[in-house]
Amino acid sequence: MTGFVHQALRYRSEDQFLDTVARFVRDGLDAGDTLLVVVSVRNITLLGEELGSRFRDLESHDALDWYDYPSRTLGRYHSYCRRQGAGRRVRVVGEPVWEGRTVLETREWMRYESLVNVAFAGSRHWILCPYDMRVLPESVVCSAARTHPELVHEARAAVDYADPADFSAECDEQGLARLPGGADGIRFGRGRTAAVRRALRAYARRLGLSEQRAYDLVAAVHETMVNAVRYGGGQGVVRLHSDRNHVICEISDFGAHTPVAGPPFPGHLPPEPGAPGGHGMWLVRQLSDLVDDALDPEGSVVRLYFRRPGRGQPAAGSVNS
Repeated sequence: MTGFVHQALRYRSEDQFLDTVARFVRDGLDAGDTLLVVVSVRNITLLGEELGSRFRDLESHDALDWYDYPSRTLGRYHSYCRRQGAGRRVRVVGEPVWEGRTVLETREWMRYESLVNVAFAGSRHWILCPYDMRVLPESVVCSAARTHPELVHEARAAVDYADPADFSAECDEQGLARLPGGADGIRFGRGRTAAVRRALRAYARRLGLSEQRAYDLVAAVHETMVNAVRYGGGQGVVRLHSDRNHVICEISDFGAHTPVAGPPFPGHLPPEPGAPGGHGMWLVRQLSDLVDDALDPEGSVVRLYFRRPGRGQPAAGSVNS
């Protein structure tokens, strides 16, 4: 096997999970591959009992520690594979955390699963993603067939799998809900971003963000404003809002009115170190907890979410809405 492999395992029992994943791990160890297992604590325990002494030959992590936000998780896997996979294939068992996600978060995690196919397309790595059919919503279980080229132990129709560009476009079709009408608005333009940064720092402090997260917020919004000035007509508006879980910063521009060809997945994929562009929005997605956008030459909107202190991780506390 020479190319990248991305498989979904939709399982209905612990035995089915263990039989498939343990075989996957043993085959990888026998082949000299690097093994990384990121699953629930319970599944780590079960796998350790099944593999015995061989479990010491792999690296394992609680999925809650890795699957916090989609772009960061993709960056984490990308960095790991670059670091550990030099000259070797990396086999990953990656079990996304779906429980407790909002509608927006669920959509972005589905997009993440699709983008994995692009991010690792030129590699020899092999990722197996378990989906527990006993507890996951039907929509999530069905999405696995659309975001994974292969399903383990299942016959499939060729039409099930969606090209990542098409799948991402479907995700974007839902559009952005409007912020409440009272959201504060601050205009910015070329050479006029200092006032916005001051307002952002004050707003973040008022809502209790730590110094580091306030810095991240200001840096992410500033980078988004720079893009708006450069590509979106030279000026725009920042609107600030907060809800029960997030501090929300929305950056909108007035459009350049001339279509500019850009990357098919703006900011979603890790840029190559020496690439001349593509670093800005990737950095924004790494600094933010979640990003939603509607990009259009007539006027774009980018919405950045930063989790408020004491609200916990989304997987532990939020509910679908």
